[in-house]
Order: sequence, then C-alpha cells, then structure tokens
Amino acid sequence: MKEHTREEPRIVAAAERQMQAHSLAEQIAQQGAKTWRFDEPRPHLGEYITVSREAGAGGGEIAELLGRKLGWEVLDKKLVECVAQRYHLSKPMLERVDETASNWASDVFGSWFDPHVISHEKYVVRLCRVVIAAARRGNVVLVGRGAHLILPRDQGLAVRIIASPKYRIARIARQFGFSEAQARQYVAEVDRGRREFVMRYFHHDIHDPQWFDLVLRVDRIGPESAAELIADTYLRCSGSR
Repeated sequence: MKEHTREEPRIVAAAERQMQAHSLAEQIAQQGAKTWRFDEPRPHLGEYITVSREAGAGGGEIAELLGRKLGWEVLDKKLVECVAQRYHLSKPMLERVDETASNWASDVFGSWFDPHVISHEKYVVRLCRVVIAAARRGNVVLVGRGAHLILPRDQGLAVRIIASPKYRIARIARQFGFSEAQARQYVAEVDRGRREFVMRYFHHDIHDPQWFDLVLRVDRIGPESAAELIADTYLRCSGSR
C-alpha cells in the first residue's frame, strides 16, 4: 500500500503531462488550420512547394526530380536531420516519432523512464518551426510531415502524389526486397501512421483533396512527367500572383 501511495503522485503527474500534450496538439492543429486574412501581417516566406504522398507512390523520388528541375533544395528525411541539429536531439530517436502513429503509453511514460525521449507533441512543435524556417529561406521542396497544413494556404504550391495499390505494393517490394504480402503490410502501416499523424496534430484527413492545389496519379503518368507537371504548374501559378 505504501508503495502504491508513493507512486501515485508520479502517475498523476504523468497523466497531467498527457493532458498538457493534448492541449498542445490542439494548438498545433489550430495553427495548421489557420487561414491568413488579407488584413493581417503575412509571414515573409520564399518560394516553396509541399509534396504529400501515399506510401510507395514515389513522392520522395518525384520531389528529388522536381528539386533538380528547379534548382531547389529538397527536404524529406533532411527535415528530421534539421530538427535534430537545431535542437541537439538524437536523429535515431526522432525517427521513432516521425510521421508514425503516436503511442499514448510511450508519450506519457517514455520521458519518465528515459529523459532523452521526446514526445510526439514536442517533436511536432519543433518540426513546425523548422518547416517555417525552411519556407522563409525559400527555393525548397518540403516532403510530407503536414507541411502543406503548417504553411499558409495561399502561398506556395501544395501537391499530393497518389497511385494504385498494385503500383505501390510492387514498388515497395522492389525497393526493399519484400514479398508481396510484406509490401502490402508495409504500405498499409505507413499509410495509417501518416494518416493518424495528420489527423492528430492538424485535425484533417490526409486524403482530402481540398487541401491540395494539384493531385497526381503517378502510375498513369510516371515520375518524370509528374515532376514536370508540378514545376510547370508552380511557374504558372507564381507568375499569376
């Protein structure tokens, strides 16, 4: 009984931290959903394109092709590296929470047992700051991680890359040497993690086309044509502003 009494305050404190984290997630969602009014100060941002993608659709490859065409920097996994460097955090540890389905028990008790563990909420706050800083520099392609919901809706170009399940499964199987069953499971798990990441922190459905300026089905047109279409669309849109 004494042991239980001694541990109870720590359990209550952990629960309170989780409630604070929930409040923080709400704030992140509100910032991500923010619509900038014409009468309020705009953040000074450079030129950028955000690329959201289905698992296995090759969004990262297309972003690299796009970056080469435009002569721009591409931030995909490099976003995680930027967060790690800026905040002096472990990159492998950040990769555990990057675009994955957050685990309540891990978020509550992880930092209790291991002070080096960062919660999903703290990671997303730092990620938002790095995304905005990258957009301020400009000439950048930002891949995934809710970047299209972090940045203003009427600036940049928001792109979604999709493909048929058959195409995505086959591509993942080739890339990782998986069996068809393993590739199917991988695609399902990654899609679910990204969907839950965006829903939890930005309160939006990652599949909703209204949040994108351009949705491309890459198995119909190929990665190279997709990159060309995105570059052409961006140049046309930026020229009309």
